[in-house]
Amino acid sequence: MFDALREYEVYLSGEKQASQNTQVSYMRDLRQFAGFLDAPLEKADTQIVSAYAGSLTARGKSTSTVMRSIASLKSFYGFMLDRGYVRENPVRSLAPARAERKAPQILSGQEVELLLQAPRCTDPKGFRDKAMLELLYATGLRVSELISLDVEDVNLSLRFIRCNAAGHERVIPIYQAAAQALSNYINKARKQMISLPEEQALFVNINGSRMSRQGFWKIIKHYQEKAQIQKQTTPHTLRHSFAMHLLENGADLRSLQEMLGHADISSTQVYANMIKNKLADVYQKAHPKARR
Repeated sequence: MFDALREYEVYLSGEKQASQNTQVSYMRDLRQFAGFLDAPLEKADTQIVSAYAGSLTARGKSTSTVMRSIASLKSFYGFMLDRGYVRENPVRSLAPARAERKAPQILSGQEVELLLQAPRCTDPKGFRDKAMLELLYATGLRVSELISLDVEDVNLSLRFIRCNAAGHERVIPIYQAAAQALSNYINKARKQMISLPEEQALFVNINGSRMSRQGFWKIIKHYQEKAQIQKQTTPHTLRHSFAMHLLENGADLRSLQEMLGHADISSTQVYANMIKNKLADVYQKAHPKARR
């Protein structure tokens, strides 16, 4: 029997080579829609998809959540159309209102220092946490990229790490303090934490296996509270802070784009626009003529 969802899932992981997070997100959205439809997915039309989007809004889902769900459906039905399973994409003309893009949360230099100083290197866990936080701020890695690192991806003598994401490899330099924190963790703590000698993961949990996204989220929330940082702090907050602080200190957009792993420079441009807006605000508040 034809299983559209299963065939699409195979397409995502194989032909499209989508990340694990993308696969999970798309398939979750599609299964929710399939439950709403209560009929073969090939039978959906624009009216049904529009009704589904409306039901999400009525249930209090944010505009960004609705947009993401519609994007998942549009990709799925594009696949179905290409394979000849449907005659048209019922989502093609559906365009929900765009969500207002919120400015990324940025930590100040002082807040970053408080966060990085929060772990105490008195046990293996402290060495690991210090190294993870330092490396995240040093490189601007996504949390999925951070936990995917293997020991062989680190070059301490030349002070850089190698990151492979979506089939694209990039090399990112790291500052001396981050390299030292990594060295301390690898040489003084990691061997005590791994469960098997052949473990390749750079960062491991208390069970000795690769650190999970959820595990690191808990770690960073713990140190946010310990450092008494009032801003909402997530792994992505350090990525945003890394980008802004580099631009504020003279980095060029193309180099930053490469380090962040952005496919499109428009994603990197967001940080440059934030700096422009910040300067304009300072000017308006500080220039004696601008205040009149």
